[in-house]
Amino acid sequence: MKQKIIIISAIILLLTLVAFMVKDFFFSKPDNTNPYKFELDDLRKGDTAKAVFTETLQFKTGLEEIHGIAIDLENQIYVAGKEGVEIFNSAGKTLYKINTRSTPQSISVNGNGYILLGIQDHIEIWNRDGKQIARWNSCGPEAVITSIAVQGNNVFAADAGQKVVYRYDKQGKLLNKIGLKDPATSVPGFIIPSPYFDLGISKDGNLWVVNPGRHSFEKYTFDGALLISWSKASMAMEGFCGCCNPSNFAFLNDSLFVTSEKGIERVKIYNTDGTFMAIVATPYQFEAGTKGLDLAVDKQNRILVLDPVKKLIRIFQQK
Repeated sequence: MKQKIIIISAIILLLTLVAFMVKDFFFSKPDNTNPYKFELDDLRKGDTAKAVFTETLQFKTGLEEIHGIAIDLENQIYVAGKEGVEIFNSAGKTLYKINTRSTPQSISVNGNGYILLGIQDHIEIWNRDGKQIARWNSCGPEAVITSIAVQGNNVFAADAGQKVVYRYDKQGKLLNKIGLKDPATSVPGFIIPSPYFDLGISKDGNLWVVNPGRHSFEKYTFDGALLISWSKASMAMEGFCGCCNPSNFAFLNDSLFVTSEKGIERVKIYNTDGTFMAIVATPYQFEAGTKGLDLAVDKQNRILVLDPVKKLIRIFQQK
């Protein structure tokens, strides 16, 4: 009798388990339509229909790492990287190589042909003969100089480590700081979660600074007054997403920004009021995870993109 009860109980338990399994299969399938799921691969595909530039040239450098790019008045191309700077003509032929011993993260060239290098916490000045002309004072142990721009007697440097822009004279004397948070003057302060913090001087002589954590561009006077700003925080092609974008920018003609991003690797063009204009290079043209797509524009309005993963200088022209 006991054996019959045990057998019947086992059958009931088995039938119960089967019933739950059938219910789970037919009525509780996992939901694969989460509308909030961040599909990075889909976003990386870009919008090729809006690409109005095509890649026309690429060339390698002899540097083990590459971090920054600049153009001089003669349309020569300067690439800064591990322990040196290489200089090329507009066709990508090597002209000079400078051994700097240390590794610059940023580079600019002034009208006299002097090379300004941002090397961690300070700026160094070199000539094309490979001679160091000057070494400016350290900005502090937490400084990371990520961008340099020259306008007349003014030198501007972006410090991602201390979230500030410095304005110097040409001898390296600090004149003032720009961008420190000040509610009284509506300066919001820079948000810089990673070491990508770019600035530039437009052809009409204005200082523009990226505030990457806010996905915005800010225009300042040389004395540090905030004039205007625009922001494009969006996961759409027309905007900037992630923790901190754009990572780099340059000026095209008189009134256009060329921007690059990390996370979703792409190069785009905006008007100075923030209107999206076009895409230059889509994410599928870069290795996933590429960061530090520094930019320059030459006299022919070719857009030069520094690709640190492939160790290439890639040149794009309008179709």
